[in-house]
Formats: sequence, C-alpha cells, structure tokens
Amino acid sequence: MAARTKGKSSFVKQAAILASAGMLVRFLGFVYRLPLTNMLGDEGNGIYGMGYYIYTFLLILSSAGLPAAISKLVSERLALRQYRNAHRVFQTSLIVSASLGTIFAILMALTARQTAALVKTPDSYYCILSLCPTLIIVAIMSVYRGYFQGMNTMVPTAISQIVEQIFNAFFSVYLAYIFLGMFIPEGETENIALGAAGGTMGTGIGALAGLVIVFISYMMIRPYLLRRAKICRQPYEETRTELVKRLMGTAWPIIVGTAVFSMTNLIDIGMVMRILTASGYSETEATVLYGQLSGKYVTLTTLPVAISSSIATAVLPSIAASNRLGERKQVNRKMNLTMRISMIISVPAAVGIGVLGPQIIAMLFPKASDGGVLLTVGAISIIFLALCQTATGILQGIGHIRIPVVGALLGAVMKVILNAILIPIPALNIIGAVLSTTGCYLVASIFDVYMLSRITKVRFDFKRILLKPILGSIVMGIAALGVYFGLYHFVPSNTLCTLVAIVLAIVVYGLIMLIIGGIQEEDLQSIPMGGRLIRLSKKLHLM
Repeated sequence: MAARTKGKSSFVKQAAILASAGMLVRFLGFVYRLPLTNMLGDEGNGIYGMGYYIYTFLLILSSAGLPAAISKLVSERLALRQYRNAHRVFQTSLIVSASLGTIFAILMALTARQTAALVKTPDSYYCILSLCPTLIIVAIMSVYRGYFQGMNTMVPTAISQIVEQIFNAFFSVYLAYIFLGMFIPEGETENIALGAAGGTMGTGIGALAGLVIVFISYMMIRPYLLRRAKICRQPYEETRTELVKRLMGTAWPIIVGTAVFSMTNLIDIGMVMRILTASGYSETEATVLYGQLSGKYVTLTTLPVAISSSIATAVLPSIAASNRLGERKQVNRKMNLTMRISMIISVPAAVGIGVLGPQIIAMLFPKASDGGVLLTVGAISIIFLALCQTATGILQGIGHIRIPVVGALLGAVMKVILNAILIPIPALNIIGAVLSTTGCYLVASIFDVYMLSRITKVRFDFKRILLKPILGSIVMGIAALGVYFGLYHFVPSNTLCTLVAIVLAIVVYGLIMLIIGGIQEEDLQSIPMGGRLIRLSKKLHLM
C-alpha cells in the first residue's frame, strides 16, 4: 500500500510540475505575442505563421516523436532495473536525433525559396531560412528531455521550457523591432517580411538556452548514471542497432500521427490562400485573414490544450511502467484521472474563450483587433483537441502507438473536405478553416477515445469527465457574459470588464464544480497550487 501511495504521489507531482511549466510557458508566449502582433499586424502574423508551420512540420519529422519514444523506452527499462540499457537508449537517441535534425535543417535551407513560393507567400522565405539552425538545436534538446521524462523527473524539462520561452520572448520582440526598420522597401514604412523573420529568430535563441539547461542538468547526474549502469546486472545488453530499430519503431507512429496534423496546417496555408485569392481577395488580404487564423485563433485556442498535453506527456512514462509491470488497476486509475483533469481544464476554457472571443481579442491586440469571431465559432475545438492529445498520450503509454496515426489521418481527410466546401462560401471565408479544424479534431478524438476504451476495457466515467465540467462551464459562461455587459454599462472599458469577467468566471466555475462534486481532492492534487486549493476548500466546507 505504501509503495502504491508513493507511486501515485510521484505521478501526480510530476504531472503537476510539467503542467505548471506548461502554463507559465504559454503565459510567457502570450506576453511576447502581444507586442509582436501589434508590431507586425495581421499581415506580418500571416508571414510569420507560414514560415513557422513549415518549420514545425520538418521539426516533427526530425525529432518531435523522439521524446515520447525515448521516455517510453527508458521508463520500461528502468522499471526492470536495466540501467545500462536505459542509458544506451539515451546515447543512441542522441546520435539518431542529431543526425536527423542536421539533415532536415540542410534540406529546409536548400528549399526555402521554393517552399515560400509554393505556399504563395514569397516573403516567408526569410522566416524559413532563419529557423533552419533551430531544427538541430531542438533535435538534440528533445533527447535530453525525453531521457529525463523517462526517469520520471520533470524538473529539468520544466525549467528548460521556462528558460527557453523567456529567451524566445525577449529576442523575438527585440529582433522583430530591429528588423522592421532595416532595408525598408520603397513606398513602405516598415519591412514586415524581415520583422517577421526577426520574430522567428527568437525561437532559435530560446531553444539554445533551453538546451544549455538540460545539458547542465544531465552533466550534474552523469557520474551517478554511469556508475549505476556499470554495476547493474541485466540479462542482456541491447546493441545500438537493436535500439535504433526499437526507437524508430516506437517513434515513427508518433511522428506520422503528429505530422498528419501538422500537414493539415500546411494544407491550410495552400488551400486558404488559393481559395481566397480565387474568390476575389488580393494576396495581401488573404495573408491578413490567414494571419488572424494562425496568429490569434490558433495561439489562443492552443493555450489550455498545452496544459492537457503536458499532463499527457507526464503520464506517458508512468502508464508505460505500470502497463509493463501488469498493474491494471493503476493503469485504469491513471487513465481516468488524466482524462478527467484534461476536461476540467479544457471545457471551461473553450466556453470562456467562446463567449468572450471578440472582447479578448480587443483586449490583447488593440492595434489589430479583428478576428474575434474566429474564437466565438471555433473555441469548441479546444475540447476535441485536448481529448485527442490526452487519448494519444495514453495510447502511446500502453503500447498502441499506431492508433493515433489512423485517427489523425481520418481527421486530416475531414479537414481537407470541409476546407474545400466551406472556405469558398463568401459569408464564411476564413471561418470555414476554423470550422474544418473543429471537424478534424472531432473525428480524431472520437476515434481515439473509442479505440482506447475498446482496447483497455476501461469504462470512462463520462459523468465526471464531461457532463459535470460542461454543466459548470455553462453556468460560468452565463456569469461571464452577465458580468461583462453589466459592468460595461457603468464602466465602458473593454480591458477592465474583460479581466473582471474572466476572474469572476474562474471563481464561479470552481465553486460550481466543488458543489456538484466535479472536482475532488485527487483532481486538485494534479494542478498547480492544488494543495492550497484543497486546504481552502476544506476550510470553506466545500470538500
């Protein structure tokens, strides 16, 4: 019983650490995107987004699937006390990831101009070029992070993520500001293309800072790891060839599944620009609309999902180890807890962002306030994306890594079909892309959750996972709208009214969930400052 309690505490603690880092990183991301968007405008956001999505796609192909694969392979070997094999997984992964990162960086540099022309935004060339070195840096960093996560130690990853985002935030804004005033084209007041490239350069500088942190963390414990590996007794020592096969065999379904979703972003770029220009929009107008989609809708709706994905990342080694040891009850408990926490966070975020979409956009981007309707229409995608990512993390943890690939492919097909149908409708235009994104995640999440339930024979408690968060969020949404418009009648300040409405909405949601039993002590232990919230709830007799 003591060991089980210790394992439970460790799982909750590590998930909370990574979730806390995820929230802080996303907050810092918001902080720097505000001045960046106000400087670059929607057109600059569009150029930035196109270059960044191309980089993201190649990053996924080179290294994005490796942290989860490394984490899984390391945790399984540590659970069996095969310390030497666990460390060999890390060493082999470092060689593989660095090689792949270098290859894709060179490929990206050589094809930068052709790629920019292909997505019908030649100005994105500078963004693409500036991101090439970042592929190598992130590829190496992902190995260290995966190794630490496999050891169920999330602190180095969390610290490196925070440091990375701090450097990213500062240098993205600073370099964008500097480059906006360089080589200004005739007849223009700013060089938006170079300004966007300056923003993307901050990504590489931030990644380098994050790599330094995880490298130092590793060097601090390296003597212990080598000593443990040297004296351990294990029945068989895996060769590098075997490990490469197992690593790629574990990683490729993750890479393919993630790449399919990223591919939909690339398809979005081509389809949105082509369809909008064919419908009578100029290239600049189409870029502006795409900038609203990528720089505002995507940025804001992925904020809460970052928390649920952090939990999914944290649960992966824990579920993998429990599954390897045959601890079925622990696997089931962790699955339900993870899914429940994901929805407790994601459902109210979707409702809150949806009901206050235009107000939030106007508050955050006063110099570029268009695009609020995209949040109103598409905020529900937060729920489906969170479900999809959480189910994917669990499926990977129990060894069914190919299923999310099928779900992602089904979602991608749905997105392409809906894009082709909805974007040409004049009354929808860019809203069609938002609706197609929602359809994509809806299909993928339904498939993944259904297959997860079918494989594990686990009956998810959907009353607590979905019904109660939805009920609490409906009351919260009504309260948020009432507070905003009621206060705005007396104090016509959008920023003040929006902030007050958000704060009170959070309080209302928390109280409603405690009253109806939608949040319990185990749930609060999995979120930042959960201990304080538990003590406060008990003091107020709400728990």
